[in-house]
Amino acid sequence: MKLALGPILYYWPRDEVLAFYEAVAASPVDIVYLGETVCSRRHEVRLNDWFDIATALRDAGKEVVLSTQVLIESGADVTVLHKIADNGSFMVEANDMGAVHCLEGKVPFVAGPHLNIYNLPTLQWLAPLGIHRWVMPLEMSGADLALIQKGKPSEVQTEVFAYGRMPLAFSARCFTARHCNLPKDDCQFKCMEHPDGLLMRTRESEEFLVLNGIQTQSARVYNLLPDIKAMRDIGVDVLRISPQAQHTVRISELFHGVMTGQLDAATANTELQTLMPEQACNGYWHAKPGLELV
Repeated sequence: MKLALGPILYYWPRDEVLAFYEAVAASPVDIVYLGETVCSRRHEVRLNDWFDIATALRDAGKEVVLSTQVLIESGADVTVLHKIADNGSFMVEANDMGAVHCLEGKVPFVAGPHLNIYNLPTLQWLAPLGIHRWVMPLEMSGADLALIQKGKPSEVQTEVFAYGRMPLAFSARCFTARHCNLPKDDCQFKCMEHPDGLLMRTRESEEFLVLNGIQTQSARVYNLLPDIKAMRDIGVDVLRISPQAQHTVRISELFHGVMTGQLDAATANTELQTLMPEQACNGYWHAKPGLELV
């Protein structure tokens, strides 16, 4: 079982992004996903910068995957998609079917969580197109994954989103800009003021959702660290940690420690609770409402 770090979902200043990946290079993470997957207006780190970061991480011994944008909205977005698909050096994570079309039959790729592969026939249909690894949809339960694992093609690896605020939906409208009474085309990059997203609460002051530009996330932090043994038992190959503004490297160390048997899961999870921006949840994995903690 390997440990992966997903793409940064938030808008951070360039220097912070570069410093973050310098730290990641020395972390126990095996696989690193790179790129802007949320909003094409975020230009602190440009495509050539991502290629440079990818090269540095590969030189540090990491497997690097370039992630494509989830919601393609313009011709410029399509151009960037083709550049990523044709990069020739790094594997690509396809996050929409347009990216799959660019990659099918050419190079092995990762089927991202937003392709919505919820059953075995869908995975079997996509596998011959060149899937090297697929990422389970966030809403899928462990029991449903176990059924797919029994029949999936043996050459296709399985990855599970195991930690972080869950990216639940995308929209052409920018919710962060709307919250600030700004149009999307003149958002003034308000996302950068919220390095872990903008928390929404109900009238009863309960955390509800997080706004991250055009992306809506869970307010609570999905945490499957206590379920590592169960995931290993059904043959999960990769666990994904989604970056947060603070403590990401330490979180990867805790996961790695449990995965390698160097740390007890209960002890590691106790420390992990202190590193989360909000309360934990794991309901989807246990076939419960997502915000529940089982």
